[in-house]
Amino acid sequence: MNTQPIYLDHQATTPLDERVLQAMLPFLTREYGNPSSPHALGRSAAKAIRSARRQVTDLICAKNELEIVFTSGATEANHLAIVGAALAARPTGGHVVTTAIEHKAVLAACRRLVDHHGYTLTQVGVDAYGRVHPADIAAVLTRHTVLVPVMHANNEIGTLQRLAAIAEITAPRGIRLHTDAAQSAGSGLLDVTELGVDLASLSSHKLHGPKGIGALYIRGGTRVTAQQTGGGQERGLRAGTPNVPAIVGFGAAAHLITTDAVPPPARIRVLRDRLQGLLLASIPGATVNGHPHRRLPGNLSLTLPGIEATDLLDRLPNIAASTGSACSTGSGEPSHVLTSIGLTRYQARATLRLSIGRTTTDTDIDQAADLIIRTAHTLMPATVHAA
Repeated sequence: MNTQPIYLDHQATTPLDERVLQAMLPFLTREYGNPSSPHALGRSAAKAIRSARRQVTDLICAKNELEIVFTSGATEANHLAIVGAALAARPTGGHVVTTAIEHKAVLAACRRLVDHHGYTLTQVGVDAYGRVHPADIAAVLTRHTVLVPVMHANNEIGTLQRLAAIAEITAPRGIRLHTDAAQSAGSGLLDVTELGVDLASLSSHKLHGPKGIGALYIRGGTRVTAQQTGGGQERGLRAGTPNVPAIVGFGAAAHLITTDAVPPPARIRVLRDRLQGLLLASIPGATVNGHPHRRLPGNLSLTLPGIEATDLLDRLPNIAASTGSACSTGSGEPSHVLTSIGLTRYQARATLRLSIGRTTTDTDIDQAADLIIRTAHTLMPATVHAA
């Protein structure tokens, strides 16, 4: 009997693909060499890293595998991109522009520039769909602006930003454009050349790879100051003995996507739309957050009037879902993303994030919808039922 809950939290993390695990196993057992060593085991590890770097390069449509720097995850990649690029552009201070709905890892890196390096920071608001308007970014740029971090897809409401339009504004001014692409890379939506970004942060565990490994794409010619120094690994930008098994796993996960060895995003979107339709039809007053079309195929952010989302999840032990970003769980504060798109504190606390992935089945959708609907009805105020 399967006792696992129905997993609808793919934006927090994804299950490791069995094929990825098989690719990793030799490097967890017999292929244990240090890739910096000159002997056969070391050369084997170094070759595996080169192969994985090419696979990640192909995933994001980068031009050169040397544009990929492996990190411990997207958080470290964000820090290296934001602090490293800003310091390289203007060591004595400058101006950074970002949006109000960035991931906390991005906002924390921006704050570090302010608190420790004398930079100034402007946060641009978004519309009710969670989109930042390129003209609003253009309006706050100054001659001191050196960097603009704008996430590709929001981790709570799934909205996709118009990065190519923003790049048309930043590139002529010599301003570097960074994007946190942790959520979008696994959906086949990330083409760094087409989007015109200079830096992009990636995370393996968001695309059915292992945790503890990510990467930073650095467009050729973009200067970045290393934040972790030591032995000179990763072209001197990320010192430390490489995590070979995790890097191999990241590459394998990327390869599955580029070779169409996994279900396409269109299938995930169909399942998402089915779940959305079932819930909206049966829960009075329920509303969807984020852009209706320009959002991640598996994302469903739903506000349920009069219901505390945490109470709902407590009563749904057979469903694994969340109220928002996994990184903010337990903070007690309403989501800064949801309040930025105009939700009240009460509405934000009544919001559920359901995220669908390649392992989700039709049966999962039907069963989850039934459980959520029946439980939500037990928690709804009588006034909502009457409406």
